[in-house]
Amino acid sequence: MARPRRRQVPEMPTELRHVNLDAAGIDIGANRHFVAVPAGRDPESRDVREFGTFTADLHALAAWLTVCDVRTVAMESTGVYWIPLFELLSSQGFEVRLVDPRRLKHVPGRKTDILDCQWLQQLHTFGLLAAAFRPDDAICVLRSYLRQRAMLVEYASHHLQHMQKALEQMNLKLTQVVSDIAGVTGMAIIRAILAGERDPRALAARRDPRCRQDQATIARALEGTWREEHLFALRQAVDLFDVYHAKIADCDRTIETCLGGFDDKGDGTPLEPDAPHKGHRNAPAFDARSHLQRITGVDLTRLDGVDAHLALKIISEIGLDMTRWPSEKDFASWLGLCPGSNITGGKRRSSRTKACANRAAAALRLAANALHHSRSALGAYFRRMKARTDAPTAITATAHKLACLVYNMLKHGTEYVDKGQEYYERRYQQRLVANLTRRAKELGYRLVQDAGPVPASV
Repeated sequence: MARPRRRQVPEMPTELRHVNLDAAGIDIGANRHFVAVPAGRDPESRDVREFGTFTADLHALAAWLTVCDVRTVAMESTGVYWIPLFELLSSQGFEVRLVDPRRLKHVPGRKTDILDCQWLQQLHTFGLLAAAFRPDDAICVLRSYLRQRAMLVEYASHHLQHMQKALEQMNLKLTQVVSDIAGVTGMAIIRAILAGERDPRALAARRDPRCRQDQATIARALEGTWREEHLFALRQAVDLFDVYHAKIADCDRTIETCLGGFDDKGDGTPLEPDAPHKGHRNAPAFDARSHLQRITGVDLTRLDGVDAHLALKIISEIGLDMTRWPSEKDFASWLGLCPGSNITGGKRRSSRTKACANRAAAALRLAANALHHSRSALGAYFRRMKARTDAPTAITATAHKLACLVYNMLKHGTEYVDKGQEYYERRYQQRLVANLTRRAKELGYRLVQDAGPVPASV
């Protein structure tokens, strides 16, 4: 019985124009990479080759691409396995196009690694692959440091929960009398407990003068059972908490040094005094606001809900070059903050925003959620949207406005000036009146402003 032939990659229509003649496609894997080059380029007539993932194998892959006169390469962003090969090929002068696997349609029918890399090569040849966004190398370095710092903060929070659990097991109700056990009062009491102090009054005497609860109330909350296994768990949690915060401080020093290497885009204008607010415990230990104003040329913290730490996260994810997006609408669409378009048969089935794990969008949503009590124009918009729809929709809509403001500030170098809640409410009332006037005219009526309250009849 004859062996069935392997299914070939379907041919593209002849009407399509070859855009990238020297294109290759790479199917990324954890243990091996499959590479496809244009037909007839390999001296041994092997258009598809398999390479390992060791550093020597990656150099051999790059050398083979050079022999085949390849200039541009398309690869999938599979996990983190693409990063070493991407960096190596970019350093050797190849134009590397990173493709989102969710946007890549595989070959219909049987799926193999060889078919995948050939399909990538063909699509890239005809210019049908859109590159995923990747900022400049300096921003990538900053982004890596900030993501590492965020991971350390998350791990430290786990050990903070372990501290709370150990205190509850000893029936020490410190969480009921102190808003944050990692604050000045909470850590002073916990460290005194680990040092051997057991007298509730002596422990309560370590309260900070700014603490809301008085010393007698705190002393009552610190009457508990001092079991050794719970004290052991508390000691280990505190030690690990301190270790992670020491690593966070190390990250802060590295991030500050990294920010110092960016070009100065500021005009020397001193920053306005920051609005008084309660400092966040996990905020960087350096003046991030001054660094941001220097490298961007604008003060992003003027946006309501955006502090220096949040602005630093946004910059590390989107970069400084806003020309990567043609307009603010394209930028908001990339963030996943625009309404979706699901229309079938002329009927809109859904306008839900696309599923997106964009960290910049998450930061903008966090800023939007903090505007509920803001007396600014953005705060008024958020409250109006929340009254009309649900909270998630209002947060997304406000985050969309913040994204457009960030885009225009970075692209045009303009500062944001808040015109206040009263200005927004007045403009909103004018729009309502204009819409009512137009609607009344369409129905054959004329809208007349009421001269005053009608007197009540006797």
